[in-house]
Amino acid sequence: MSTGAEEMVALARAQLDRVAPEQAAALQTDGALVVDIRPYANRLAEGEIPGAVVVERIVLEWRLDPNGDHRLPSITTDTPVVILCNEGYASSLAAADARRLGLRHVTDLIGGFRAWKAAGLPVVPGGTQAVP
Repeated sequence: MSTGAEEMVALARAQLDRVAPEQAAALQTDGALVVDIRPYANRLAEGEIPGAVVVERIVLEWRLDPNGDHRLPSITTDTPVVILCNEGYASSLAAADARRLGLRHVTDLIGGFRAWKAAGLPVVPGGTQAVP
């Protein structure tokens, strides 16, 4: 039996306490790690959130695994993490994957980067290279 993409997103979101742009900004101010998984072309064209860490989706689990050898240096099971994509779909799937890795305080941004920008929150020119 297969699961469709919409159902996968719904199942992922059922595990998360998703946050609105203003909540994500407050979490970032309080020390949460904001992880941008958008493709380079989108970041270059639309901009980026200041202070966000860019991690390509293809290596996200390795960078967020709190027990892995290839994790980001700041990652622990208690690190608050907000993952974002363009509109909040891929980030829901990614956050659910990160929760399965053991991150207890991971979520995603409702509406993604575009909602952040529409809310008038800070944006800087894009093009940052992803964490290798």
